[in-house]
Amino acid sequence: MSGQGASGPGASSLGVAGVGVGHWTDTVAATGCTVVVLPEGTVASCEVRGGAPASRETDVLDPSRTVARVDAVLLTGGSAFGLAAADGVMRWCEERGRGVPTPAGPVPIVPALGIFDLAVGSASVRPGPAEGYAACADATTDGRLTGRLTGRLGAGTGAMRSQHRGPAGRRPGGLGHHVVRREVGGVAVSVAALVVVNAFGDVDPGDPDLPGRVLDDLAAAAPPPGGPGSEGGREHTTIGVVVTDAVLDKTGCRVLAQGAHDGLSRALTPPHTRLDGDGFVACATGGAAGSAAVPVDVLRLMALDAVTRAVRSVAREPGDAAPAHSS
Repeated sequence: MSGQGASGPGASSLGVAGVGVGHWTDTVAATGCTVVVLPEGTVASCEVRGGAPASRETDVLDPSRTVARVDAVLLTGGSAFGLAAADGVMRWCEERGRGVPTPAGPVPIVPALGIFDLAVGSASVRPGPAEGYAACADATTDGRLTGRLTGRLGAGTGAMRSQHRGPAGRRPGGLGHHVVRREVGGVAVSVAALVVVNAFGDVDPGDPDLPGRVLDDLAAAAPPPGGPGSEGGREHTTIGVVVTDAVLDKTGCRVLAQGAHDGLSRALTPPHTRLDGDGFVACATGGAAGSAAVPVDVLRLMALDAVTRAVRSVAREPGDAAPAHSS
């Protein structure tokens, strides 16, 4: 574990009751990890659409698998090395009796998704078990610190965007966050998105001309920087978690994850390339009374909106175009 540049308190509330978020950040090495700690009984599924994912415990989230509930979700830097931080998250959960009951004791379920940030800071410093545990210890459901959900911290510390433009043209990425709240048939429901934007593509504010400009850039490159055929180009990935307080089964959570990717497709150009490992874990806490009657397609649209806005919130630098709509 690197203590250099480690952040101070970074805990925050995602915006759904009972869900906590914590970070471990190393600003010197430009890496970190973020943990979403979920209430007991939370159901989850996931969908990965990018061609180069770094992931752990995502197969168990398939609706055809028997385990339905998860304890926490890890988003991490360090590429596949950083997935080791999930060991620390598991230890933290085990100490609190969290996990699937077995004859040998509870086994925590901690899906993990990683981004490649090894070329941004120090490639030798990666989140590991101690850092994952520290992020859990940092987690809280206290809503007073919600400002700690955006920017270059935790898993978003070394994230970049517009990486198809090469080292000179890429821009800082980071964590983005948004919560969509609606009353549906008299039932108040929320969908929150937390996204690490480390994208091959550009953040798209809703500019209809952006795809054409990106196509021109890619066609002019020979080959595109980090593009198809480049063995050194698997350095991009946008990952995230969407959480609702509605009641959903694993199939419904898979639909929610699909909505998250729909939002990613609106907010990044291009999304889901073979050089990205884009993936979302979708979770349902079931904490909203009466929410079992809320149509899953409504929640899917809420997830689309939350992710679109979360990704676009990362692009707030001078010279960035304004989003097509504000939150």
